[in-house]
Amino acid sequence: MQNLSVVIAMKLLWKRKLHGLACFAILWTWQLSPGFAQGTRADFERANNFRKLTENKVFRASVRPHWLAGNTNFWYRVQTGADAHEFVFVDAVSGAKRPVFDHTRLAAALINAGVKEAKADQLPFAQLDFKIHEHAIEFRAAGKNWRYDLESYELRELPSRDVSLTSLAPEDAPKASTRAGDETTLTFVNRTDAEVELFWLDAEGRRQSYGKLGAGERRSQHTFAGHVWIVVGDAKTLGTFIAEAEAATVEVDGKTAVQPAKQKISKAREPRHGLSPDGKRLAFVKDHNVLIQDLESGDEFPLSSDGNADDSFGERLHWSPDSKKLVAVRTKKGEEHKVVLVESSPKDQLQPKLHSFDYLKPGDRIPLAKPQLFDVDARRQISVSDELFPNPWSISELRWAPDSSRFTFLYNQRGHRLLRVVAVDAKSGATRAIVDEQSRTFIDYAGKLYTHYLDDARELIWMSERDGWNHLYLYDAETGRVKNQITKGEWVVRGVERVDEQARQIWFRAGGIRPEQDPYYVHYCRVNFDGSGLIVLTAGDGVHKVEFAPDNRFFIDTWSRVDLPPVAELRRADDGQLVRELERADWNELLKTGWRAPERFVAKGRDGTTDIYGVIIRPTNFDPNKKYPVIENIYAGPQSAFVPKEFSSSHRTMSELAELGFVVVQIDGMGTSHRSKAFHDVCWKNLGDAGFPDRILWIKAAAAKYPYLDLTRVGVYGGSAGGQSSTRALLAHGDFYKVAVSDCGCHDNRMDKIWWNELWMGWPIGPHYEEQSNVTQAHKLQGKLLLIVGELDQNVDPASTMQVANALVKADKDFDLLIVPGAGHGSAESPYGKRRRADFFVRHLLGVEPRSSP
Repeated sequence: MQNLSVVIAMKLLWKRKLHGLACFAILWTWQLSPGFAQGTRADFERANNFRKLTENKVFRASVRPHWLAGNTNFWYRVQTGADAHEFVFVDAVSGAKRPVFDHTRLAAALINAGVKEAKADQLPFAQLDFKIHEHAIEFRAAGKNWRYDLESYELRELPSRDVSLTSLAPEDAPKASTRAGDETTLTFVNRTDAEVELFWLDAEGRRQSYGKLGAGERRSQHTFAGHVWIVVGDAKTLGTFIAEAEAATVEVDGKTAVQPAKQKISKAREPRHGLSPDGKRLAFVKDHNVLIQDLESGDEFPLSSDGNADDSFGERLHWSPDSKKLVAVRTKKGEEHKVVLVESSPKDQLQPKLHSFDYLKPGDRIPLAKPQLFDVDARRQISVSDELFPNPWSISELRWAPDSSRFTFLYNQRGHRLLRVVAVDAKSGATRAIVDEQSRTFIDYAGKLYTHYLDDARELIWMSERDGWNHLYLYDAETGRVKNQITKGEWVVRGVERVDEQARQIWFRAGGIRPEQDPYYVHYCRVNFDGSGLIVLTAGDGVHKVEFAPDNRFFIDTWSRVDLPPVAELRRADDGQLVRELERADWNELLKTGWRAPERFVAKGRDGTTDIYGVIIRPTNFDPNKKYPVIENIYAGPQSAFVPKEFSSSHRTMSELAELGFVVVQIDGMGTSHRSKAFHDVCWKNLGDAGFPDRILWIKAAAAKYPYLDLTRVGVYGGSAGGQSSTRALLAHGDFYKVAVSDCGCHDNRMDKIWWNELWMGWPIGPHYEEQSNVTQAHKLQGKLLLIVGELDQNVDPASTMQVANALVKADKDFDLLIVPGAGHGSAESPYGKRRRADFFVRHLLGVEPRSSP
């Protein structure tokens, strides 16, 4: 009907002799009339509520096995509805699957016992409270412990078996939480006469309040083994507790006994690896030099004397296994580079605050660390030539041979074009290269580095892209000879899961190993050290995640795609054969909301042969008869690939923007990772490319298939490296991209963090850094640009954005700038930043004022 209206309108306009631009302008206004309305209040409401609308609508999506003794049987709890679940028992050998118990019968028994909230599909106990025995189950419900006989169906209450936790002494308390085990429960009981507050210590050591507990109250708190909890009352810490695997009770009485502090060596003598293996001597650093203390006599003597503040020995001390030699790492100080930020609106005072922090940038003089060898018995240093490690970016993986005959370390040369495993003879100090990995471009040490020493066999497993694909190699660790390439083919090793030295097998993750599938899909594989016996253990067309049984005979394989919810399978680990499908996710409730699965789309790249992969996200009210502007979510960082591959009911900003009347795409162009070395090398000294030649061709191919994609209205947004690329889109490709929103961009790679930029852009700093800077190219701006930055960003220097703004002002270019007070990295993802970004696209791609119509 709308198309017919446009035809009638064109005829009327032609009769009235309105031609050219006038005709176009009127038709543009017509298209944005209520019949074609986008960016309305209803659209914004739908976008803002998208996650709420779609969450908790996919069931039977997760299997977390609890293996029983013998590792041939397991059980799991599966969500079957919004507030419903069931417990399932599986015989892994036969594949037989059944309910652990009769849910209806148990619910009735609980109701008879006074647990009135029990329902067959909503039993009042969690997975973490449940234990299964041969003929019975035990669980905790309604604050009590129960045992249910699976043969007699008898339900009886058990005595409380809570474990009590004792507070740790402050000097023994961890500074942050770690995930050391499975889910568990802490029950806090406030025995004081006043209110107390519970804090969880997060992984960064920050206190997160979990509310208050009144006098006499108790609370069961879900947590994980290894998590740290602090109880505070009257502004004082009343106790610090570490959750253990078994559920426990914390009695808070205001005078909680603490464990005695552990005896410790003084801080000055507590270096890493400081105690000799025989326990007789202690190595430590004092006044920048290495000293040894005889622990029996207490006598001390120096091993070095020329260390100073600018060229100091640190606390990386490595004893030989026979306790006769010591390696100490000496570091020559680099330059100091401070970034200074102004906090304009601090919460605790009126006047601004000044912040500074250390932040090395490309080209800065870095610290130089080199290993030094000492004969402890002779009290002398053994000279070691640095000819094989003259200019280190890093010295790592320092380790001694079991027989103390030598030590080895990994040398990463600055510029990242050379990685070398260096061996040093313990007697003479002579050095030789065991592995000498060199690249014409770069070696991705941050994402594709793997070494595994096989001491008994005197071998080394090494990862390399030397044949054009990321693979594993077996080295003779004595001679440095490559014994054989372990994996090979036009696919990549994505990571090593484990090495079975006895069976001489490697279990690893691979991408592209099933050529009929998306090359980014991760599969699990096994191969022998000699390269024989390669087997792909997973099969489904999607991204796989596996969890092995404790004895590694079976594994649970859960796989999904952006357009397919998770499937959980039980497989045998010896050959990958399917035992049975355990669960296939139910997404019917999600589909009822109008949710649309992202479309996987593939097009040829700039060379006409390479496949470029991406996704297309449409609004829930999509109408193929309408025209839709296209918005690309860009992140071209070479450290990985970024197009979503796994299932999710919400792709956050992309899904929300689509609801406003856009089609949103995301693409992995050349220069990103997880493909061939040639594909990745496009980024080298060339971050300004950002894969745009591939991205533009991909979008044009999508529009050729789907004419409702309006390529006269293409927008782009991104943050960090994506902020750099989205601005670059308007500077270098303003004929295609018309609107960009750039958050916290590293717009000039000389202004950003040293490691990331020198890895991809190279060192020393060359003219290509300046040539690809958004600052030096700012005068080429076309289209509408919104720059966003948080004034307290410590990831990317905010000055990088301000320098682009300065260059745009000097070039007399119109643009928008949003500085978010008090915000750090990624301020565009705050509620205010997201709203401003959405409004910008609606105004400039849809041509309407946001929320101006119902």
